[in-house]
This record gives sequence, structure tokens and C-alpha cells, in this order.
Amino acid sequence: MTEAVAHSAPALHTGSHDLPVSAELSRFMASAWASSTLPDSARVAAYAVTPARRDRLSARFPGERLIIPAGELTVRSNDCDHRFRPHSAYAWLTGLTGEDQAGHVLVLEPSGPHGHEAVLHLRPRSPRVDGNEEFYRDRRYGEFWVGRRPDLAEAERLTGLRCAHLDTLGTPTGRNAATDAELATALSELRLVKDAWEVEQLQLAVDHTTTGFEDVVRALPGALAHPRGERCVEGVFGLRARAEGNGTGYETIAASGAHACVLHWIRNDGRLNRDELLLLDAGVETDTLYTADITRTLPLSGRFNPVQRQVYEVVLAAQEAGIAALRPGASFRDFHRAGMRVIAEGLADWGVFKDADGDAHRRYTLCSSGHMLGLDVHDCAKARAETYLDGVLEEGQVLTVEPGLYLQPDDETLPAELRGIGVRIEDDLVITPDGARLMSGALPRTVAGVEEWMGTLLEGWG
Repeated sequence: MTEAVAHSAPALHTGSHDLPVSAELSRFMASAWASSTLPDSARVAAYAVTPARRDRLSARFPGERLIIPAGELTVRSNDCDHRFRPHSAYAWLTGLTGEDQAGHVLVLEPSGPHGHEAVLHLRPRSPRVDGNEEFYRDRRYGEFWVGRRPDLAEAERLTGLRCAHLDTLGTPTGRNAATDAELATALSELRLVKDAWEVEQLQLAVDHTTTGFEDVVRALPGALAHPRGERCVEGVFGLRARAEGNGTGYETIAASGAHACVLHWIRNDGRLNRDELLLLDAGVETDTLYTADITRTLPLSGRFNPVQRQVYEVVLAAQEAGIAALRPGASFRDFHRAGMRVIAEGLADWGVFKDADGDAHRRYTLCSSGHMLGLDVHDCAKARAETYLDGVLEEGQVLTVEPGLYLQPDDETLPAELRGIGVRIEDDLVITPDGARLMSGALPRTVAGVEEWMGTLLEGWG
């Protein structure tokens, strides 16, 4: 355990309307508190797997000091902060995922000719002693305001790391993951292949997300009756995400009608119409910060009309083609190319354009058809192109396949009946030795499957 270090009372973060504290009250507040230590058996969920992760990073940068900050609190308005989530690299290396990690820093100190010693610099629990008022007065970090933090000994037991007071860090020098592109790239690339524990966490996120989608369908009658039905959908899914995990892994997209043609529609302020589709793109983030990312496009009447079915079935065929292209050794871009070939041929068959071999289809698809998934919804984004976008798939990688058609309401290249329809179907998959396993298969994807699922969840639907 780290040797105890004397520290002066921290600067307090108090509000403009904070009341003064008399010397008598200060002494009284510091007295008569029972001991309340964390159980000796408490460990972070990733305790067993983080040492190997740190060793892999250490091997990439022999002899160099590596600094991985958790990040800082960000003001939302005046004296209110946004809810804090640690940086993904910090969480991956320490297993620490809570809101109490704001300001903490992991440092890999060079140790010997090749290795490193990992030291976690943190803000430990404030002692309840006369002269230290942080625990009951500090609105940003005080225990009585935002909750308990572990002390240094508890943090060492939780993580298996040597821990030191944040004040001992000073101004950190060395490679910093927040500013050093090479270190950020290495941290992304090390996370490209998931270990078995990570795949379990991602499956848990998918399972909770499946339940959240079921919640939404059951809530559709009330959402249809509300002037902001999209907000009702967002709220219902958000309740499941907070009840089962840390929250949503990204802002929920609840896009009805033509809003579905806006790829990242998160205003979610529209009304639902039974004659239209609802595109729901949402994912639960686990307490360990791994997120699912699933999209379903649902008929708000309970059944697809002929035009909706026409668009949906082309997108589904594109997704099936993309999934079929997933296997170790395949180019990462292969599944996108396979799906887009189906999309282009479908649009040509409809007479939207003549030549399926060109790139005219991109007017109606707009973006790529998938991405890596993990601690970030768009995971490993700092990886070099040759290891990711232009690389090959490996067993243990987890990714999404999500082709879509976004037929803008004012697009005069389209027949009138197609305008304003947006369809995306997105699933999460893990690469296996001979292909890929569909992690989100509990949610139906076919026209008949979706209609039957909705009818089962809501008796008398449609």
C-alpha cells in the first residue's frame, strides 16, 4: 500500500449561496462518525483481465512514461455538471467505470529495461477530521453531495494497482492518451479484438437492449397518443437502460416518418403516426461500460404496407448479404460492399437509376454499413486504417452490420410513394473461427417476424 502522505485541506467547490461554517460547527461535523469501510472482497468486475491489458500496452512503449487520464467533469450549466463517464482507455486498463473517477489518472511508470509499474493517482475519500470540510461542503466532490469514494487502501484492493493521492502527481509529463496520437492509436488497436470477458459484457448489453425494445413496443399505444411520441419512446428505452446498466451507450434515435431519413436524429420531438414507420436505434451500456447498438424499423400500425415492405425487404437482403461476408481473414470492407451491391441493384430495379455498377446508390444510403463495437459505440476509432478499415477481420472482433435506405421527403429522383421512408436494420455480431455469431438474434428481423413479435407483445395490435 502507498505510504500515507500529509495533504492540506482541498479547495472547496461551493455554490454562491453556500452558508458559512463556524469553528464550532466544523468541529462538530468532524466528530462521532462510525467506521464504514468497503468489504475486503470488493473488486472491480474486470479485475482478472486488466493486468494482461496493461502488459500489452507496456510492451508497445518500452521505457516511456504513459499517462492515461480518466477525464474531467464538464459543466452543463452554472454549477451543474454533466454526468461523468471515464474515458474508455482508462476504464479498459483499470476496470474503474464509475462517476467518482473524474480527474483520476493512470500512469505507467517505466520499471526496469522493458516493463512498467502502473500507478493510479486518485482523489481518495476525504478524512472526517477537524479542518477538512470537503466531505460535507464540496458540491462537486464531497461525499455528502455526490457519494462515497474509496480511500487509498480500498482503491488498491479494488483494482490491484498501487494507488497514490492525486496531489502527488503534479503536472504529468510523458505520453498522454488525451493528446498523444501514437498512444491513442495504440490503445484503440489493442482493443480491436475482444477477450472472452468482453464478449460476455457485450452480450449482456445486447440482452438488456432486446428487453428495452420489447418495452418500447408495449408502450406504443401511449406513445401514439402523445404529441411527442418520439420522446415517449426515448424515455421508455432510457428507463430500461438505467435500470439494467449505466444508461444508454449513445443518444437514442427514435425517428418516426421522414425523421428516419436523418441518420442521427436525436431531437426526438415528433409525433408518431400509425401509417408510418418508427426507426429505433438504441443500445444499453452495461455498468462496465460496454454498449450494444441495435436498430429496428417498426411499422406503427403493426403491419408493413406494400411500399414499406418493398423498402424494408431490400434493406434486409442487403444486411443478409453483409452478414454472409463476415469471417476471419475477410476484408473489413467486404460486408459493406456486399450489402451495397444489393442496395444498388434494388434501386435500379425500381427504376431510380439505370446503372447498378456506379455509385449513384450512395445518394440514398449516405454512410458505411457498420463499425467496431465495444466500450465505445464506434469503437477503436483511432486505429490506423491498415489495422481497421482497410484491415482484415479477426476472431473475437465485435461489430455491427447496419445497411439502410434513407429516401428523403423532398427527393424528386424518387417516386412520390417512396419519399420520406427511412429504413435501417442493425445487428451486433462477434467474429467466430468460421464466420460470425449473431448476438442480437433474439430480436426478429424479417417482415413476418417483426409483425408477429409486435402482435405477441401487444395483444390486438393492428
